Amino acid sequence: MAHLHHPLNIGQVHLSPASSAIRRRSLLLLCSSSSLIAEMSSSANEGVYPLHRSKTIHMVRHAQGVHNVAGEKDHSAYMSEKLFDAHLTPLGWKQVDNLRKHVHASGLSKNIELVVVSPLLRTMQTAVGAFGGEASADGTDVPLLMAENTGNSNLPAISSLNCPPFIAVELCREHLGVHPCDRRRSISEYKPMFPAIDFSLIENDGDVLWTPDTREKNEDVAARGVKFMKWLLAREEKEIAVVTHSGFLYHTLCAYGDDCHPTLKKEMSKHFNNCELRSMVIVDRSMIGANTSKTDFPGKIPSGADVPSDGV
Repeated sequence: MAHLHHPLNIGQVHLSPASSAIRRRSLLLLCSSSSLIAEMSSSANEGVYPLHRSKTIHMVRHAQGVHNVAGEKDHSAYMSEKLFDAHLTPLGWKQVDNLRKHVHASGLSKNIELVVVSPLLRTMQTAVGAFGGEASADGTDVPLLMAENTGNSNLPAISSLNCPPFIAVELCREHLGVHPCDRRRSISEYKPMFPAIDFSLIENDGDVLWTPDTREKNEDVAARGVKFMKWLLAREEKEIAVVTHSGFLYHTLCAYGDDCHPTLKKEMSKHFNNCELRSMVIVDRSMIGANTSKTDFPGKIPSGADVPSDGV
């Protein structure tokens, strides 16, 4: 007697063996499609952009200043006029020397095309010490990056020989207001101290941004930082060093990374140590800059006889 094939009962739906096999195949296809979709959606974690739409930014916090020492002992010391436009400590200069050794050993000194610096004494001292030329040699007419003993440094003059250009930009200053250590001198005072730094982008000789009774809000520092990053993107240089301040770096970088893994966001948002350098990549996703690629190749063969078809 032939065996009868009883339908399979799945819930309230009755499936024959044949339809059950079809369902299994359908489920396999569905799982495969789901896996493919999941794999495709995970590719959003890897951003792919044209190289010429990106820049490498080496962000540096200034070395230890006299205000850091005083402020760590007593936070109210930040209100002291004695700390006006604070200069580096002897330990700070040792930190600068260590950073300079790293910059040369790692090859960064050969790649950096521009140094952008906040126009305050401690940041300019750090910038010229880490990225500038050697001590000034007698008989050379190359402009000095820093004059002898600038800011009580007890150091010889630093030359601009064989180093990238330096430009001072107010957008990357520290929190503005209240703390005298964050108030700058007049540009006319700085120029003899740092003859080879370009101050042409600073509109006012005196410090019109710092006020004695209002401290800049964190969100305003972040907004200023985003504006600064857009300014960097619009420049032609591809590899730039920026020497700036702890608060500016922290609030600027906190404005980015919300589309990243939380661990990566946390890594970006850490406070900088004195004289710490971190290398970042910024990408122009909004056509801010007008740079064209110097490495892309169109792949076209010059027209003429026996030119192969593009479709082959």
